[in-house]
Amino acid sequence: MTVEPIRWKGDRLELLDQRLLPNQTVYVTCRTATEVAAAIRDMVVRGAPAIGCAAAFGVALDQGSPEAYDILAKSRPTAVNLFWALDRMKKAKDLKAEAEAIFDEDVAGNRAMGKLGAELIPDKARVMTHCNAGALATAGYGTALGVIRSSKHKNISVIANETRPYLQGARLTAYELVQEGIPCTLITDSMAGHIMSKGEVDVIVVGADRIAANGDVANKIGTYALAVLAKRHGIPFYVAAPISTFDPKIPDGSHIVIEERPAAEVTGYREQRWAPEGVSVRNPAFDVTPAELITGIITERGVVLAPDRKKLQALMSTGV
Repeated sequence: MTVEPIRWKGDRLELLDQRLLPNQTVYVTCRTATEVAAAIRDMVVRGAPAIGCAAAFGVALDQGSPEAYDILAKSRPTAVNLFWALDRMKKAKDLKAEAEAIFDEDVAGNRAMGKLGAELIPDKARVMTHCNAGALATAGYGTALGVIRSSKHKNISVIANETRPYLQGARLTAYELVQEGIPCTLITDSMAGHIMSKGEVDVIVVGADRIAANGDVANKIGTYALAVLAKRHGIPFYVAAPISTFDPKIPDGSHIVIEERPAAEVTGYREQRWAPEGVSVRNPAFDVTPAELITGIITERGVVLAPDRKKLQALMSTGV
């Protein structure tokens, strides 16, 4: 991946504006925590690990002021990496060094995750993925797409769901895979079941925004439906996520706050509107997939098959 999603310059943070991809490569410069929070809220930067990294640098920019923590914590509610990074920054003595460490550890963790996950991907597998869990959603390399990148030598191909309503799959995942030279076929979300029923999917790998203590996973809206379909068709369903995405404080997925995004994301895209004025809109950005539908969770510390509370407690208690 030649494009850097996050660039730290010591006195400023430069974020690749993912709202403009794949047509334009533009960086937004942030010099305060307020500007970083706005970038997170407005989807300049997105993806749970990337949000956490950006928030850490936002704290460093404001020298750890209480206001910085408060405004960043309010930027988006679902991805736990944001709060994990803020908690870690509160304990740091050298804020810039700690933010840089969070960034570096994310890249290293993604590569470790990719190597472990690649062992689960068969040769010539047709891999379906949802949303964007690649370099653009992290400090670099990616979680679900990190697994896919690490499996490139197995001559795999990818089916990318477009991911309505914000089109992260069509705009971002397809972009990354084309850049990487990995064969990619783009489909609409509603085509996934049909493609599975035709025997054209061998494995599904997605990312996560928060994982509860029992293994329930919050991820981009539409993930739950994919997991149900995968179960119906006997297709392995894997979640790739770093330890920072786990939230052992919540017992199960029912306690995860689901962000509701603006109606305009559903009624049209950019300058184009296709829905009539006056129509009611729901726009939950995430859904929760129960642990029993998940074949395994891939982390930088190892793979947990048939995840449950006991197995995840054991994983969390191991060292980095």
